[in-house]
Amino acid sequence: MEFKDYYKVMGVPRDATEAQIKQAYRKLARKFHPDVSKEKDAEARFKEVGEAYEVLRSPEKRAAYDQLGSGPRPGERFNPPPDWGAGFEFGGAGPGAGSGQADHSDFFEALFGAAGRAHRGRRGIDPERGEDTHAKVMLDLDATIHGGSRAFTLRIPQIDATGHISAKERTLNVQIPKGILPGQTIRLAGQGGPAHGKGTSGDLYIEVEFEPHSLYRLDGRDLHLDLPVAPWEAALGATVKTPTPTGPVDLKIPAGTRAGGKLRLKGRGIPCSPPGDFYVVMQIALPAADDERAKAAYRAMAAAMPFNPRASLGV
Repeated sequence: MEFKDYYKVMGVPRDATEAQIKQAYRKLARKFHPDVSKEKDAEARFKEVGEAYEVLRSPEKRAAYDQLGSGPRPGERFNPPPDWGAGFEFGGAGPGAGSGQADHSDFFEALFGAAGRAHRGRRGIDPERGEDTHAKVMLDLDATIHGGSRAFTLRIPQIDATGHISAKERTLNVQIPKGILPGQTIRLAGQGGPAHGKGTSGDLYIEVEFEPHSLYRLDGRDLHLDLPVAPWEAALGATVKTPTPTGPVDLKIPAGTRAGGKLRLKGRGIPCSPPGDFYVVMQIALPAADDERAKAAYRAMAAAMPFNPRASLGV
């Protein structure tokens, strides 16, 4: 995916004020409006400018976008990191709410589109009701395995008196449901935007993602662990201690196990409904030949077991 430098599109510095961004948009919109422009690519440029302005005029979108820095080096593909936008509280239906523009770039959709479609505010139903707000937070794996409370600090970007972005913060204690999966949301009733008149406050929708774990890989509701085993354990079979998120277990390794082979522990993945599974992926760990005794053992093995690991390659 191509990274979009919205500041470059608008021709403004990264520390531009709200007024400077608005002025640049008016100038470019007049220049590239398809009804009046003589430029060959006027329609495409007009859409590009509109998309850039949609992001930079919004304190929430702009603050989250600024986290990405100036993007990858020329020629490199861009993919937003998993924690992109985490900790920011967005007004309305989420980062992509209320755009009014039908065809955004893939870059915009990757950053703002999915969250924008996730929840729709309800002020149209009740004009006095506060806006629904949206935030993404990063969880440790233990939170979904066991559930429990977590404290999160959310930043709410806003335009200060100088026209630049500042942020106020609030900390919330959130009860994490056991078995919650990445991309799912927690609704906090009345924690969204303030009420208008005699209405009620909006709701806050917390979307969860997971921080990488040092041992386990998450795949949907399943968990994977790379387990190092000695060559003799794989060849002869063995029972070994294996870590799992709920504590170590005794795992029986069948004789003749190959590198990359998987053993499944049913129901020991994410405890959702139905629960996921826990997969142990075998990785053959070779002892180091770092002394004469070890080298002699390897020589004896080579003499006792003529073996060509490349036989399947025809060489």
